[in-house]
Amino acid sequence: MEIFPNSFIMQKTTDENILQKKIENVGEEKQDKELMDICKDFESIFIHMMLKEMRKTIPDGGLIEKSTATKIFEDMFDEEMAERISDSEEDGVGIAKMLYEQFKNQNRIKI
Repeated sequence: MEIFPNSFIMQKTTDENILQKKIENVGEEKQDKELMDICKDFESIFIHMMLKEMRKTIPDGGLIEKSTATKIFEDMFDEEMAERISDSEEDGVGIAKMLYEQFKNQNRIKI
């Protein structure tokens, strides 16, 4: 594999602006991915809170009270389910996608 110096790469491009735009696009793509990850994290937190509140509506049954370990396990289970729902390929419940679009449109207006 032959490695060319930077001057060769610059000669191949017809305009320095093209190279600059490619560099900026890489940064934007990275920012887009980070923004989507943050939106999915928010959706996961929201779903976790929703599952926790839904669990409170179910009355405790049986002769034995829930132990602290059982409560911790249920909370961890709800948290994991929330993460999996928000990371699913079907866009979770859609909150992350809506937030992402809102923030992207907001950034376009400011620029």
